[in-house]
Order: sequence, then C-alpha cells, then structure tokens
Amino acid sequence: MSVGMNGPRKPLVVERIESVRQQVTQARRAGQTIGFVPTMGALHAGHAALIRAARQECGYVVVSIFVNPTQFGPHEDYARYPRTLEADQQLCGEEGTDLIFAPSVEEMYPPPYRTYVEVTELDQVLCGASRPSHFRGVCTVVLKLFQIVQPDVAYFGEKDYQQARIIRQMIHDLNLPVQLRTLPTVREPDGLAYSSRNRYLTAAQRQVAPRIYQALLELRARVQQGEREAARLESDLHQALSAIPEARVDYAKIVDADSLQPLEQIDRPALAAVAVFLGTTRLIDNIRLN
Repeated sequence: MSVGMNGPRKPLVVERIESVRQQVTQARRAGQTIGFVPTMGALHAGHAALIRAARQECGYVVVSIFVNPTQFGPHEDYARYPRTLEADQQLCGEEGTDLIFAPSVEEMYPPPYRTYVEVTELDQVLCGASRPSHFRGVCTVVLKLFQIVQPDVAYFGEKDYQQARIIRQMIHDLNLPVQLRTLPTVREPDGLAYSSRNRYLTAAQRQVAPRIYQALLELRARVQQGEREAARLESDLHQALSAIPEARVDYAKIVDADSLQPLEQIDRPALAAVAVFLGTTRLIDNIRLN
C-alpha cells in the first residue's frame, strides 16, 4: 500500500519500459493484482476517482502519464495540452499510487514506428467522425500500455464513453487478459464534467459551460416522460446547446448505447452524446437516457 499511518508515500516515477516491467514483475511475484489507470496527465478529480478505485480493488497501482501524439490531429492542441507532472505526482501520491510511468515519445514510439491498431465501425461515429485518426491513436497507445504494464484491471471514465466502448471491443477482439472497469463521470458542483481542458476556458465560458450538462438532463427528463422520437430530441438538444454563448456544436447525437449507431426511436438502451466548442475549447459529455 502507498498510504500508511504517516500519510501518502511518494510514488516511484519511471520513464523506461524495462523499469515498469521490473516493478510490476516484483509486485506480481508478491501475489499482488495490478491495477492500471492510463492518463495524459493534467490530473483532476475524475482521475483521482479512478486511482482511488484501483487502490481499493488492487494490490499494486500503476498510473501512466503520457500525452500521446498519435491521437491528436494536425490542427489540435497537442503542443499546448497541459503538462503538470509535479502536481500530477502529488495527486497520485495522495490517492495511493505505487508507480507512475511517464515515458518520452521516443520511448513509446521508437523510430521507425509503423504499427497501429484500429477498431472499425465504432471509431467512425461521434468523436471519430470529426477526429478521423483519433481512436487509432488511442487504441495503439492503450494496447502498448497494456503490453508494458500487463494489468489485471484497467480503469476508464464514462465521460469518454466512446473511448471506453472501443477499448472494451479491442480487449474482446484481441483476447487481452485485462478486465475493464468504467466509473461514472465525476462533475464539478455545478454539473460540468471534469476535464483537463476545462482550464482553457475563460471566466465567461466557464460560467456557461454547465449548460451542456443541463441540456442533457432536460433531454433525459423528456425521455422519462415518454418522448421516443430521436430526431426531434436531437434537434432540440442541438438548439439548446447552440443557445449557449460562444458555443459551436460539433455534434449532438442519440445513439445505441452498445453499437453507437444512430437511433430512430428510443426503444433500447440509448445514450445522448455531445461535443461542444466554447471558443476554441472542445468539451464532450454524455448521459444515459434510459
């Protein structure tokens, strides 16, 4: 355990793949199960909840901190994505992390790098439609991290619902010996989903950002009251999001919660998923409708 009578212990931080494997091998020899939380850093309360769950359920907890270049498009925010390793180490220590893996790009993608992983169909909708190579990058780095850490259980948040669904499919299709645990979205008191990108918001944008979740809650209430026509609900959701000051709607969709395909009628488990730009900051959120 990393949390004892004297408070949090400083996690071991390593940059090399071989170092991770040595530490995990020792933990496994000691009979410990390996819990893994893959992150891009800039950690917040959502990540803390994942680490806490791993700490409660596993004997040895690994957190990776790696801003993965292959999941960013050419005009996205890779260069300015927040990198806060010192603060991240503090949070990891407070939540009982044993090992932080913080590799360089060269360590993860030694040249010449030529191998990528794709989960078809699920990656063509929602975020995949507007970020065409995003999930190829996500699947590639997650599979590499699974191969490096060899976790028993991996922890993902439901805010990134499509990502978790795609990773679950990859685990199934490639027979990976990893159990996937997804945890509910963690929100600020006013309802805004925690995101590393929230720090990009201006004060005015941050004030109106909770209206994204409010629009999703209102949509779910209508479904619970008996509304079933997806097109009408989508249209109204898009309108509500567009009314937020400075907002530009990337997508506002109602989809099958498993296949992520569009629905005409809400007659099965359904998800409302949205991506909204507030200024230049892209925020995503979702809610189960039934």
